[in-house]
Amino acid sequence: MATVNYSVPDEVKQAFNEVFAGRNKSAIIAGLMARTVQEQDQIRERNAAIDRLLARRDARPTVTSEQIQAVRDELRA
Repeated sequence: MATVNYSVPDEVKQAFNEVFAGRNKSAIIAGLMARTVQEQDQIRERNAAIDRLLARRDARPTVTSEQIQAVRDELRA
């Protein structure tokens, strides 16, 4: 298992210690870090999906309002 050292403001450390008194703080920090990694992975995946959708949107053929109206009229007939 690795050891990490981070500096945090004193008030954050104090609040953390008060909220999580008597609990395994290393496990809590590890869980928070793991959750943050998952969230960042989801953001990356979401952004990649959006980029793929936008690329497909740019590649689609242009259709005029008149063409859309003609198809609507044809389907109604």
